[in-house]
Amino acid sequence: MPNDDDKNRRDFRALAEASSIGWMFPIAMALGYFWGRGMDKLFGTYPWLTGIFTFLGIVAAFVNLFRLAKNAP
Repeated sequence: MPNDDDKNRRDFRALAEASSIGWMFPIAMALGYFWGRGMDKLFGTYPWLTGIFTFLGIVAAFVNLFRLAKNAP
């Protein structure tokens, strides 16, 4: 039988994972955008790589969202 400490630990972990969803999308999109922007400046391909890497950041955020949802109790 789990004690209260184990339950509190599980609850805290679930809360931390749920709150990370709010940060996941803007961080992934920003990383993709700035990475693509830097690559565009390096190769002179603006706006292609900015758009591609921003899209990949969005896809990465959704992949992480589905992983969290799959592992949720």
